[in-house]
Amino acid sequence: MSFFRGFKYAWRGIIFCIKNERNMRFHTVAALYVLIFARFFNFTRESLAVIMLTIGIVMALEGVNTAIEELCDKVSPEKNEFIKHCKDAAAGAVLIAAIFATVVGIILFGNIDGLLTMYNFYVSHPINLSVLVLSGVGAGFYVALGPGRIKYIITRNKGRNNGGKRNDKK
Repeated sequence: MSFFRGFKYAWRGIIFCIKNERNMRFHTVAALYVLIFARFFNFTRESLAVIMLTIGIVMALEGVNTAIEELCDKVSPEKNEFIKHCKDAAAGAVLIAAIFATVVGIILFGNIDGLLTMYNFYVSHPINLSVLVLSGVGAGFYVALGPGRIKYIITRNKGRNNGGKRNDKK
């Protein structure tokens, strides 16, 4: 039973990172769009494996970075040069992975035929283009605000009408 409990704890850690780390939200959105756009390219299984591995490495390192930052902040809330170096090194590891993920993306998605296929699809399907643009706007809010603040904004405005006045009548 403890084996399955480990999955529960792992999922809680992932959710914590998404709720509390803007960079993790950015990585999740970037991964989603990479996977959406990959369908326009005739990637081999090996290329898709490289994409998935690259996404996994960046997101896993972001999780490790979050864990290190949380632990460092708990152990030493005051300024500490050693803690600063630990946190900077962890952030640097994520940056290195993200830079190389970008290079992998440029290499794999830099195929003009795939780019033209994607362009032609969205030009000939304006509804899909509209959905893509709207999802991009939503993704921007998700990354910038996070799910908690978006939920707060939505629920805060429930029950308001008449020029912003609260309507508590039942």
